[in-house]
Amino acid sequence: MRYISTRDPERTPQKFSDILLEGLAPDGGLFLPTEYPTITGEDLDHWRKILADGGYPALAADVLQLFIDDIPAEDLAAITQRAYSYPKFSEEEIVTVTHLEDDIYKGGLSYGPTAAFKDMAMQLLGELFEYELKRRSQVLNILGATSGDTGSSAEYAMRGRDGISVFMLTPRGRMTAFQQAQMFSIDDPNVINMAVDGVFDDCQDIVKAVSSDLQFKRTWSIGAVNSINWARLVAQVVYYIYIWLRMTDGVAPAEQYDSKISFAVPTGNFGDVCAGHVARSMGLPIDRLI
Repeated sequence: MRYISTRDPERTPQKFSDILLEGLAPDGGLFLPTEYPTITGEDLDHWRKILADGGYPALAADVLQLFIDDIPAEDLAAITQRAYSYPKFSEEEIVTVTHLEDDIYKGGLSYGPTAAFKDMAMQLLGELFEYELKRRSQVLNILGATSGDTGSSAEYAMRGRDGISVFMLTPRGRMTAFQQAQMFSIDDPNVINMAVDGVFDDCQDIVKAVSSDLQFKRTWSIGAVNSINWARLVAQVVYYIYIWLRMTDGVAPAEQYDSKISFAVPTGNFGDVCAGHVARSMGLPIDRLI
């Protein structure tokens, strides 16, 4: 599996471990796979068995292997076991599916350390960063922008990790008191919070400007944790697959692959529902993404 920038006319391919540490592409584009893997009915049957035997961490490792071929499978399995563990996540299942009424169900993604769905990707990202930096004997300075939940999730995922420092930009006075307290109370020396006079988009513009300065990025070893990092997005693809598997547990095997479900995604930015779009593009039986 190789990756290209959405703005690169030459389609220069790169390995996962390289784009993991890059974040946004040097030309300002997003790194995406050269092609999406295709999910078959056999894959879904296989994942259902893996989920039954090893739970969410085992499923995550197997799905991620479709996109990551430069990290050994056994190392990837150990990474997902550390990322999705109990009691770091307050539910042993990691993700829950709860019936509300009629044919409406809720996918529970808020059991991580900061009670934000972004813990699902950030906990994995922290493990991936630490693994790859140790493998390369390098350090990484993460520059991020947040209106609350991304920053909390990133800081709790990266705090205390070797070779990683986090610099998080926040819009001054525009976060909830709860999320501000989560972030500003962290006293790990590798986490630095910086308030910006402006709104979230002003913070994000700074991150994008820095990311587009290739020489500056390389001089200061700067990476990203916002949705501009493909590793975050692919981590979220996993829970769409997981929820689909849980939702179709009682469906007859011959009919499962035709069992389409819709997802209503109550988040303001595009990263979460984009992961659903990727899952559907791969062939996961999804009807609507709302």
